[in-house]
Amino acid sequence: MHPAIAVSLVFAGCMLNNVFLELIIREAPSSGNFFTFSQFFFIALQGFIFTADFGRKSPIIPIRCYFNMVAFFFITSVINNYAFNFNVAVPLHMIFRAGSLVANLCLGVIILKRSYKLSKYISVLMITAGIAICTVVSANKVEVHHTATTGNPYTDYLWWCVGITMLVVALFLSARLGIYQEQLYSQFGKHPTEALFYAHALPLPGFLFLGRDIYKHVMLFTASEPLYLYGMSLIIPKLWLYTLGNVVTQYICIRAVYVLTSETTSLTVTLVVTLRKFFSLMFSIFYFKNPFTVYHWIGTVLVFTGTFIFVELFQKIQESLSPPVKKEKSQ
Repeated sequence: MHPAIAVSLVFAGCMLNNVFLELIIREAPSSGNFFTFSQFFFIALQGFIFTADFGRKSPIIPIRCYFNMVAFFFITSVINNYAFNFNVAVPLHMIFRAGSLVANLCLGVIILKRSYKLSKYISVLMITAGIAICTVVSANKVEVHHTATTGNPYTDYLWWCVGITMLVVALFLSARLGIYQEQLYSQFGKHPTEALFYAHALPLPGFLFLGRDIYKHVMLFTASEPLYLYGMSLIIPKLWLYTLGNVVTQYICIRAVYVLTSETTSLTVTLVVTLRKFFSLMFSIFYFKNPFTVYHWIGTVLVFTGTFIFVELFQKIQESLSPPVKKEKSQ
């Protein structure tokens, strides 16, 4: 796949996925386990057929390594989805996840003993400040929409703090997963489609522990208001239609990201994913009319400007615009 096609699919797939995600969350905010299971099952089924050749093809990276990777991946996904149950709005959720570079830098220093340029640390401070501003402002505008609402504003605020704590934990677990994947790829080489399959197939038994919650939402989705498709007599419950859109676009998005990691530099991948998050955030604000104050704008600008500094975007642009330096001929 050409990198330009992968970039286009990242934008199209991930942004559409966020649209379907918000449509689902607005109707059923506690359904994270259900649509996550749907995504995992679809991607695992596709990988079992086309990547693993119905189980006849052995993995290149040892299966035990994938089990370790999957443990991080599964726990992170579940925590992120459960955060929606605690008054965490979708824009704040996306802003928080945009701070993944911060967590990666911290764990890179601690685990990999890396050192970074001063600009990296400045960008980390900007991103952290942006997230802090958005978090504090959102704390004053908590909307009651989760099923655990008590009616007491102080208790609801406490639950919201629980949701924020969950996002922080998930952020660092996701960063730890990225470091672990980097270590695996350096040792065994990059195998994006194989990693995509095992990352979604191995966690499937874990959803058995969430079976009751998943079944409850299957019934809830089936009982949702039907949508009448144009030119068709078929009546489909709208939450099932949203789920189908969420699953397909999630596959397009994550498959393109995995391909992009093997076709381009990490700078390009980080830049593409960051820009996608920014446009998804803006679309969520304007299309779904989510509350967004001037302080949210300040926080958002800090987050994404800090991210661009982190990936040295401005330096790369300056280098690309500078005329090439001519080498002097030796006498």
